[in-house]
Amino acid sequence: MAKHDISGQGDGPVRAVSPFTAGLKGRCPRCGEGNLFAGYLDLAPACDACGLDYAFADSGDGPAVFIMMVVGFIVVGLALMTEIVFQPPYWVHVVLWLPLLLGLSLGMLRPFKATLIALQYVNRAREGRREMD
Repeated sequence: MAKHDISGQGDGPVRAVSPFTAGLKGRCPRCGEGNLFAGYLDLAPACDACGLDYAFADSGDGPAVFIMMVVGFIVVGLALMTEIVFQPPYWVHVVLWLPLLLGLSLGMLRPFKATLIALQYVNRAREGRREMD
């Protein structure tokens, strides 16, 4: 028996796709096949496999906030440990931590954005609306 799309954004049967798997692969949150991105961070207008319109997707600043917390924790922790144990000159810190900071931040941005969009799709998250009587 096929799973049905419970998000209200499609009308056909779809297979169950984990939002975390779809996010890490940068795939469509509904079918898990089509590409979510047209560029590095630019969303495609729709899934090229199942036709899901990505107009609902708005991750905002969420990925950047999570990445700042995760990467900041890693880099600051390692930099403090290095300073306490080795006490290197400041230029060594710049050479060590700047590339790691940039690499981790840029490397994690796309998967975090895709995962938040996939979670938004699965949980049917929408912009807040106020009902008018």
